[in-house]
Amino acid sequence: MRFGRTGALVAAAAVLGAAGCTPGLAVNGGAPSSRVRTPATSPAGTRATSPPAPPGAADWPVYHANAARTGAAKVPAAGRLATAWTRRLDGAVYGQPLIIGGLVIAATENDSVYGLDRATGRILWRAHVGTPVPLSALPCGGIDPLGITGTPAYDPGTGLVYAVAEETGFRHVLYGFTLTGRVQVTRDLPAPDGEPRYDQQRPALTIAAGRVYVAFGGLEGDCGPYIGSVIGVPASGSGPLISYRMPTRQQGAIWGTGGLVLGPGGTLYASVGNGAATSGRYDGSDSVIALSPELRRTGLFAPSSWAADNAGDLDLGSMSPALLGNGTIVADGKRGTAYLLTAARLGGIGGQRAQAPVCAAFGAPAVHGAVAYIPCASGGMAAVNTAGGRLRVLWRGPPSAQGSPVTGGGAVWVPAVDSGTLYELSQSTGQVRYQVGLGGPLPHFASPSLSGGLVLVGTMTGVAAVRGA
Repeated sequence: MRFGRTGALVAAAAVLGAAGCTPGLAVNGGAPSSRVRTPATSPAGTRATSPPAPPGAADWPVYHANAARTGAAKVPAAGRLATAWTRRLDGAVYGQPLIIGGLVIAATENDSVYGLDRATGRILWRAHVGTPVPLSALPCGGIDPLGITGTPAYDPGTGLVYAVAEETGFRHVLYGFTLTGRVQVTRDLPAPDGEPRYDQQRPALTIAAGRVYVAFGGLEGDCGPYIGSVIGVPASGSGPLISYRMPTRQQGAIWGTGGLVLGPGGTLYASVGNGAATSGRYDGSDSVIALSPELRRTGLFAPSSWAADNAGDLDLGSMSPALLGNGTIVADGKRGTAYLLTAARLGGIGGQRAQAPVCAAFGAPAVHGAVAYIPCASGGMAAVNTAGGRLRVLWRGPPSAQGSPVTGGGAVWVPAVDSGTLYELSQSTGQVRYQVGLGGPLPHFASPSLSGGLVLVGTMTGVAAVRGA
């Protein structure tokens, strides 16, 4: 991944295709042996003295509230904003905070996972699982140190919160935490491309089909011989891993912050970044792909401009797919062209139903009805109507609001990353109703979580909670 000339993060997103084997991984459904690490004791840290409140309607258990990544929540009518609490933690919180009952889960780049009291922000427990990788030890990159970057995910079936930590030695490790902070699952994740030093785990984790799906791309700067990939881990932590590796000979990152998007029938959708091919035979990059629960590719869309996109780093990988309830997908990326796709038949190269210029999109969209809310690198986020099988921009938000939006209470909630401002926008017009400062700049692609009357945002120092949703 790399920053473009405008300063927005220009990333390589992943493509799907045939994959090679890595020790400890089953590629496209095989079942080799794998190594499971189970610690004798939980990591040191503060422990909760009693379980938090049980899960309820105000939960935000995964990125953008659900596995379909709609980013939509049923919350009270939006109103005037005020800071409820802020909590300084031991590192930056790049992922969305999760809310499970009365518990807020936040993961930091210092390889720590926290349980916070939802009402007050008080630290109930902290689990520190490893030593993150300093930027000075990485071949390129932009996060220092590099620890837990992808948004964790809660699985009500196991009662565990899963997070992937990058640790010293360029190891990626999946942890499963109880809601009282005890580590119950620990699983090493061998790199499908064999190049863990160049891989970064930025996308949100996805829970489906009894597995935790973990996607990988490269570091900011697109350095080294990495290849985008996905690993499927049994939620129990034991048993064979499965994986998918992009068919391109280099790059093809899957790095969009929304991670894999779950559709009907268990199909998983991902956006993929630029690959090695800039002419000749297509290599599966610059695409939206569909994967089965066993991580076999079942569909693909790529723009007819894929070769030029790859050559100019103008691929689709910078925004996760927007899956709408009518069976369509909106894909947009660095070129700024949005494509309307049929989810059940992605259409191959040039197989879009419609296309229109919207914006260079970075992060993850939200959806509500036939409208996709697109995170734009400049010009303000865009509300795009897909009714009638075409793409039409309804409105744009403030130019500084470049984070990933969510919806709830009749409003669209979107942060301005550089200034650290949270905007409450009218869902029908995009006009600013209220705004509030969060105390400083935010991590790239920051996105709010909604819970009851609270809006929670990960910051460069911890978590901020705003009252008014």
